[in-house]
Amino acid sequence: MSSLIKIEGLSKSFGEKKEQVKVLKDINLEIKEGEILVVVGESGCGKTTLGKLIADVHKPTEGEIYYKGSDINKLKRAGYKDFRMAVQMVHQDSFAALNPNKNIFESLSAPILKHKIAKSNQEALELCSEYLEEVGLTPVDQFLYKYPHQLSGGQRQRILLARALLVKPKLIVADEPVSMVDVSLRISLLDLMASVNKKYGVSFVYITHDLATARYIANNGRVMVMYLGSVVELNNINDAITNPRHPYFKALLKAVPVANPRNKNMIANLPLKTMDIPSLKNLPNGCKFNPRCIYANELCEIEEPTLRKIGDGFVACHHAETIEDDK
Repeated sequence: MSSLIKIEGLSKSFGEKKEQVKVLKDINLEIKEGEILVVVGESGCGKTTLGKLIADVHKPTEGEIYYKGSDINKLKRAGYKDFRMAVQMVHQDSFAALNPNKNIFESLSAPILKHKIAKSNQEALELCSEYLEEVGLTPVDQFLYKYPHQLSGGQRQRILLARALLVKPKLIVADEPVSMVDVSLRISLLDLMASVNKKYGVSFVYITHDLATARYIANNGRVMVMYLGSVVELNNINDAITNPRHPYFKALLKAVPVANPRNKNMIANLPLKTMDIPSLKNLPNGCKFNPRCIYANELCEIEEPTLRKIGDGFVACHHAETIEDDK
């Protein structure tokens, strides 16, 4: 697979100069054509910010993002248009992502008419109908002229996916796309995204805190684990889940609820010193995870670990080998 997106030394800060908060630090990543990359971590770790940087909704404070080998901030008008069409986002809040004053046909047809993908309203109608069928909203006449408030959360998410597909993207950044959808409908939406990945070769960056949906959609993909703005583990998802190398990811996996009424002390048994997460405004010295880590020692308090290759994956931990042996 050839490289679609390449990220080098990416950092992002928010706030005024004197009170800037760095929410992402030195991210390096390559996304291949047709792959599914899952980004996981607790709320506030920088997952959504990374997704918005990839889609160029936010501009990086430091570093570069390359699309097919070209720096997106140096693209000329035609090249930048190609990039913006190729990288689409599906947002968590489907109601906020759709104009409440426009019906579904108006929302879907606007981008394809603007970019001349459809040259007339009739052609736009045919394309919109085709992609509504593609995402399982049939008969299409029941959906084309409805307004967002007349649809369920799952139906609106399918509309967002159809809108993204209409401009023939190469990559879709899906930010918590099923978190606001009924549990009974989540599998069907995940199956739909997996089908789009296989049928059209569309790459996905799937952002979530739900490891169950992460493993389901990216069975043959990769997982990137983030903690307080940094990447702490990157590996094939099955290898990472079977053999977690970073203590934070190990704790995340232990925290996944199991239907066992006898396991009443699950939280108490998590491999963590504390549940408290440090503030981005006052990060600890050395490894950011050291105040919570059961493996932390003096080295962890002094030196921040860099992402290094171990086996087929990458881990930012001084004690990765120890953790591997401690199963």
